[in-house]
Amino acid sequence: MEKPSERQNFFKKLWHWWNRDRRILTLKAGLAALLPVLCCMAACAAQGGSLSQVYLPASEWNDELFYYKQVEGILSHGYPQGYFGFNESHALKLSFAAWSPVLVWPWLLYGLVAGWNLMAPIYSNILFLTLALLAFVLLTNPGWKQLGLLALLFCCFMPYTRYMLCGMPEIICFSVLIVYWGLLIRTVEKETAGKVALLFLLGGTMTLMRPYLILFLLGPSWLWIRRHRAAGLAGSLAVTAAAAGGYMLIKHDLGAAYFTPLFKTEWLSPFLQGHIFTGLRGMLAKIYYEGRTFLALTLQGLKSGLAEGAFFAIFLAMLLILLWQFVADLRRKKKKQALLNGYLAFCFFSMWMALLLMYKMKEGSKHLLTFMAVGILAIALMETRFYKKAVIIGALCIYLFWYQGDQPGDYRIYFANQERIEQLAYWQQVFAEEMVLQEENPPNFDNSVIWTFNDVPAGSGDGEAVLTDWQILYALPKGWGISCCYREYVEEHLEQLQSLYLTIPAGGELQRSCEALGMEQVGQDGRVCVYRTR
Repeated sequence: MEKPSERQNFFKKLWHWWNRDRRILTLKAGLAALLPVLCCMAACAAQGGSLSQVYLPASEWNDELFYYKQVEGILSHGYPQGYFGFNESHALKLSFAAWSPVLVWPWLLYGLVAGWNLMAPIYSNILFLTLALLAFVLLTNPGWKQLGLLALLFCCFMPYTRYMLCGMPEIICFSVLIVYWGLLIRTVEKETAGKVALLFLLGGTMTLMRPYLILFLLGPSWLWIRRHRAAGLAGSLAVTAAAAGGYMLIKHDLGAAYFTPLFKTEWLSPFLQGHIFTGLRGMLAKIYYEGRTFLALTLQGLKSGLAEGAFFAIFLAMLLILLWQFVADLRRKKKKQALLNGYLAFCFFSMWMALLLMYKMKEGSKHLLTFMAVGILAIALMETRFYKKAVIIGALCIYLFWYQGDQPGDYRIYFANQERIEQLAYWQQVFAEEMVLQEENPPNFDNSVIWTFNDVPAGSGDGEAVLTDWQILYALPKGWGISCCYREYVEEHLEQLQSLYLTIPAGGELQRSCEALGMEQVGQDGRVCVYRTR
């Protein structure tokens, strides 16, 4: 009788390993992995377009331009050859804008493999969230009802879909944290040194991306301290200090100064001067007054669908549910579930306090989304009798995002239109003929373009300001830097601008001033014009 070949034995062992339980888990993970692309296709169809028609230059979110062109510059030249900044600020080293370049490292990996074009951020975002959900289900092995709730809440939570279909890096943060949370659940169930080390790696990476994500270094730190006591404490402090120090170095050396400080830190001054009680009074007063603003916006969100208010309302609801479940788990002596829900509630609360103390309300509201993205999955996994907590969050998301949410800037998906396509084609030709990267001593201002925020029509005095069509800068050749400048800065420094090119609205006071100074015009369409400053 012929003996089975090694290949046959291998497949036999593989089939034996891939038993019924593992096959069911694979099916669950595969179903979860379909959610991102299905949601994106459905959302595009609901707004009258298709996934392939999503078009970054049609968007009104200008941060997307900065992220896109910085990634393009890194992939083409190692780093942008011109400065990214604000009012011609620039980093001490290299040429990045105000945010940590570590934030976009998954995009760089995607760009190296698949190339970088206007659809790359969208396709890569969908891919990252797909892989994150796949990993999360494989790590947590939810029941079928839990998987159904996960799918329902995923579809209801609009920011998942909206941020996949744009050029913002929020999905990168969502995805890394989702994998982290799934791994933490698995580690609490069965702890190993390798899993704890991987949690530290993910937590440290997230800290380098956005500083408030340092909260997720506390999870592996607790596990390490519980097992190794003093040695674990020393190691945890060392890792946390290294991650925090790494972010501070990145921000100091690789971050350009923003128009205003990114963080409000004036409340820290009394503490630094040794006035502890004065500092505590000031901190509590700030929390009180900012908290009133927070609650007012939350109520406005519930009444009118105001985007930041909607985010605040769902964030608070999730925090209360996590606290509620934490107490319930303690009463039922479910220590592992209590640990996880209590830890996530602590992270939610800490981020809330950070928002009140350090962030502007509108900009800060978007930073809450990363916590909410993992909160959705945590609530879906809660073992409750009637799943009322998941139903509450799902209903709130449907009401605020899909019923009340009608603000185009926050909920609209931007599709290609012929006018914008023709405008980009014109400027691509203009820029290709005019702009040549200066390769000597990069980065430099000879490789930089100013985008002036707005201008007033010529002869109108204090007329209504017209925004610049900054979308034309997607047509810049690879490697060029962009400095976003207020009109007042450009007016004051028009004869001393450092950047070689100036982008302004057509027919405005600044164009009149450029003509009076004899600046060379590079190109002009019906709404925007570009001048060579020297």
